[in-house]
Amino acid sequence: MILEIADIRIKPGSQEAFDAAIREGVATVIALAKGYKGHRINKGIESPERYVLMIYWDTLANHTVDFRESPAFQAWRAIVGPYFAAAPAVEHFSLLSKST
Repeated sequence: MILEIADIRIKPGSQEAFDAAIREGVATVIALAKGYKGHRINKGIESPERYVLMIYWDTLANHTVDFRESPAFQAWRAIVGPYFAAAPAVEHFSLLSKST
């Protein structure tokens, strides 16, 4: 399993609208994508315009090819993109260790 982490910065003052948009985008677009396994959305406390979106995928290609190169990616960006202050920083991780 692959973990995608997107560090998202949004325009100041748009938190309430973005909260609804990111939930909608994940539920109606990302959750339907090939290889999607689950997600977490975290909001910044000290930095209220910062969000961390974590999405679990079966494979790296499920995100980078199957999703990013599909019309679904454009649908996702249409929902959340208007709130971005800058393009999100996105990286992928594999599990090294976890607690029980």
